[in-house]
Amino acid sequence: MLRELYIENLAVIEKASIEFTGSFNAFTGETGAGKSILINGINAILGQRVTKDIVRTGAEKAVISGLFSDIGKEVTARLSEMGIECEEGQLLLTREIRSDGGSVARIDQRAVNVSLLRDIGNMLVNIHGQHDNQILMAPEKHINILDSYAEAEGLIEDYRSSFHELQKTAKQINNLNKEQGRKNFRIAELEEIISEINALNITDPEEEKQIAAELEISKNAVSISEAVYAAQMMLSGDDDTDGISEMVSECSDKLEKYTEIMGELAPLYERLNSAAIELDDISGELSSILDSLDVDPKRFDWLNQRSDELRKICKKYGPELSDVITTLRNSEEELAELTGSEQSIQELVDEKNRLLAEVSHKAKVLSDHRREAAERFVKQVTGELAFLNMPNVRLVVSQETGKLTLNGMDSIEFLISANLGEEPRPIAKIASGGELSRIMLALKNVIAEKDSIDTLIFDEIDTGVSGRAAQKIGLKLRQISRHRQVLCVTHLAQIAVMADNHLLIEKNVVGDRTVTSVRKLDHEGRKYEIARIMGGDNITELMLENADELLNSVK
Repeated sequence: MLRELYIENLAVIEKASIEFTGSFNAFTGETGAGKSILINGINAILGQRVTKDIVRTGAEKAVISGLFSDIGKEVTARLSEMGIECEEGQLLLTREIRSDGGSVARIDQRAVNVSLLRDIGNMLVNIHGQHDNQILMAPEKHINILDSYAEAEGLIEDYRSSFHELQKTAKQINNLNKEQGRKNFRIAELEEIISEINALNITDPEEEKQIAAELEISKNAVSISEAVYAAQMMLSGDDDTDGISEMVSECSDKLEKYTEIMGELAPLYERLNSAAIELDDISGELSSILDSLDVDPKRFDWLNQRSDELRKICKKYGPELSDVITTLRNSEEELAELTGSEQSIQELVDEKNRLLAEVSHKAKVLSDHRREAAERFVKQVTGELAFLNMPNVRLVVSQETGKLTLNGMDSIEFLISANLGEEPRPIAKIASGGELSRIMLALKNVIAEKDSIDTLIFDEIDTGVSGRAAQKIGLKLRQISRHRQVLCVTHLAQIAVMADNHLLIEKNVVGDRTVTSVRKLDHEGRKYEIARIMGGDNITELMLENADELLNSVK
């Protein structure tokens, strides 16, 4: 709970140190005295948005610190995650706002970002201001109130996880369908490429070079035949003339019989003998080549046609035949991927249907949980309203199911019947300002029973109420304060007298500056303040007696 609030240079407050009790603390004061400034200061240390305008004129910065004690386990665990340990269950939150617009947030003197401060602040304090009544006027907010009461966070988180998966899958299907036209065009393009290349049955990346070489030989077959024939004749000779091969053999024979007599001739004989054998082999191979040089006209035409086909395909998909083969392989892989994506779409559709069934089931579970909680909620809130002098008000939770949304399939709206015999209608259409304040107080009290927040702040909860209704609000706040710390800004004596700790906010002129101060009132001071609230500045003895009687009656 909030034990002490220190404020320095915040708007018209130069310095103020305010101590709170752990029960019911009430702020009163003239209109414009600065009660809202205190709430702004508390909001600042809770990590809420502030502007440089709240810095006191002429000051470099505003400083607000809040000392909390009896920190709960949830807050302690969250702080431990941040590496912050509470000493003796106490926690100091500080916020500095500079006149240039910058700000610094600290937890136990350690600088933190504002979002972390807000996380901790939301676990320490729950503030109800006049603007909260607007939540009742907005039906789309009612589902959050019911879910908070129903403690449905786990079900909602589980549902939303599946819901987001469903959205993601549906988006993937939509994107794939949008690309279907482009994909179909690409598939046709790839099929044409594959068909065109496959028609040539290309398997060897060197085929074009081989064809070119064979064509070159075919084109020069006559000249080559003549040269080969002449060379072969020179080696082999004919009927009239000995060939070179035979002459070399004769040379070898001439030397053979002298190799034993003259050793130097032996190696020459061997070389001539080898040469003769080699020349015979060459002559035989030339003869074979000569036989193969008979050009087949059909083969020659095919070679020319094939060469032309390979040249064209290389020009289109090359420049080399190896590039053509690579293009074919890549096209086949891309085609397989694209045609396989149709199967992927079907798989996604199946997954979407599965997720839709899963989400629908979880939405129904959530809806049933809300329906059961709504019955308890209505019973508790109705009891609170009866205590707050609204015994004939009937609250109805309208729960309609429809399409799946982030919050499930429910549409929740609170309806009320303000008088017996009237049909429940939307709150926005029939509730007055005073009724809204009491309904909101009833809701806050019922929901507060479900959380572990120790401090509740009510900023002008008494708007639009008076008389017995105001007294009941004061009694309810006093009742709440027996289990939680309550801070309340009020304009009504019926509420102020219920407080255990009464703080007066005063605005005075000191020199040439306006200064707001906060002062704790004793019994005598409370008597004068209660009398002022009831009758204005012209306080009479009778007013003081009435105020004294009210204070004593509460005791």
